[in-house]
Amino acid sequence: MSNVHLVGGLDIAELSFYLFFGFFICLVWYLNRESRREGFPLEHDITGHRDLDVARLGDMPKKSFKLPHGNGTVYQPTGERDAMPANVLPRAHSGSPLDVVGDPLSSGVGPAAYALRADRPDVDMFGRPRIVPMRVAEHITVEGRDVDPRGLPVTGLDGAVAGTVRDIWVDRSEHVIRYIDVALNSGGTATVPMPMVRISRREVNCDAVTAAQFAGCPQLASAEQITLLEEEKVSAYFGAGYLWATPERSEPLL
Repeated sequence: MSNVHLVGGLDIAELSFYLFFGFFICLVWYLNRESRREGFPLEHDITGHRDLDVARLGDMPKKSFKLPHGNGTVYQPTGERDAMPANVLPRAHSGSPLDVVGDPLSSGVGPAAYALRADRPDVDMFGRPRIVPMRVAEHITVEGRDVDPRGLPVTGLDGAVAGTVRDIWVDRSEHVIRYIDVALNSGGTATVPMPMVRISRREVNCDAVTAAQFAGCPQLASAEQITLLEEEKVSAYFGAGYLWATPERSEPLL
């Protein structure tokens, strides 16, 4: 009887390499699939057809995410389409940009776009609202060598005075300023993201919008907390000002 070689020249090292290579390919496919879980079902850019993703290998099964602090359970993917903004003109053809109708800063399109996050406040490890006015977080104060902006006038990119800083919104978890609360001269209030202002000893300047445009800022439902969705809307409004606050900003530099 001839000598039979069941595995030929295959040894343990070579077998281990093949197993690792196969495992690595499966791992890359799995991680890529999981990273886009909230983006399923995907839509083709040109035709708009769904479920044409390469190597998707069937429908994505729903996965449950249990939220902390008793906020329930979220299941993804839901298969629901995102609602289109109501204040835009229809696209001329697939792939064309959306034209804004009305105030572009609050349009929710382009630089004013925002994510539909939960309409509840972010909380700290104790379940308390994380971002609150300094009058609520009494243990946090402005460092004595820094300028306390409360009481200072607030100016826009045009140099006009929009109002006065009446309070500071702080992050109780990280002890940093997140927003400034402005009492407007025209009545009402505006919540301005701290990264978009510059504080001096004479004034607080926000170069994102004009003084008149402060009045269009999204309003908060509560005077003592801000929700995740409200944070998105406020940041989107002032962020869009860097492109749409004035006609000059909308034009190319060259």
